[in-house]
Amino acid sequence: MAWWSRDKEKKSAVGASEKRSVPSGLFRKCDACGVTVEAERVVEALYCCPRCDHPFTMPTQARINMLADEGSWQERDADVRPVDRLGFVDQKRYVDRLAAAQRNTGTTDAFRSGSATLCGHKVELGVFAFEFLGGSMGSVVGEKIARLYERALRERCAAIVCIASGGARMQEGILSLMQMAKTTAALARLKEAGLPYFAVLLNPTTGGVAASFAMLGDVILAEPDALIGFAGPRVIEQTIRQRLPEGFQRSEFLLEHGMVDVIVARKELRARLGTLVGHFSPRA
Repeated sequence: MAWWSRDKEKKSAVGASEKRSVPSGLFRKCDACGVTVEAERVVEALYCCPRCDHPFTMPTQARINMLADEGSWQERDADVRPVDRLGFVDQKRYVDRLAAAQRNTGTTDAFRSGSATLCGHKVELGVFAFEFLGGSMGSVVGEKIARLYERALRERCAAIVCIASGGARMQEGILSLMQMAKTTAALARLKEAGLPYFAVLLNPTTGGVAASFAMLGDVILAEPDALIGFAGPRVIEQTIRQRLPEGFQRSEFLLEHGMVDVIVARKELRARLGTLVGHFSPRA
């Protein structure tokens, strides 16, 4: 029996060594319904779960491709780069964090903007790059957003901003907070001219971004189950010493309480924006 056991153990060990692991990135698990599906099917479904349509995080370039008419996208201000005015250091130097984020994402900062057409309508389109330091808003992000509104004013067209951000960038201190006023002032001039601005709130939209231009759209659209709010739920509960309602700060809760105008599934977003731009844009 001892000989048989050793032989069995040896064969078991050989079998274990021959097992092949599944390469990473081939499957995605949905946080909403729990199903595991092929990553390729997720991409084909515009980075949504093929079973329940729950949205996954969508790469910035994929979102631009989804919204802009083919061949119409012309990126603007791509050469505007952040600097470390404060010489900020926490666990790492800010300049090192910037260099790593630029290397990993291929973008200079957390916001990309450009001129395009959407369903045939001329628009100025901006998209937050959440993969770049959590989509945080520093001086460059604020400058590029302000320039987007100013271009829309000059071109007499609609402005659209897709927002996914953790808020103001702490490594730039007061300079990042100043972007709240800067972007809002530029947006006010657009509104005074009677030109439309559409805010598309993604997961998450928080902090100083949520407290400024994100909630000032003529129409505020949101993706399903997006986290939207200023402070986090834990901070609010500790401040008011009360338990928050179920689903607090999710887009469905905000729609019910009048903070969001409409929730739009990702596959319907382009068509819905095209309709809105057509209705709201000034006639030539």
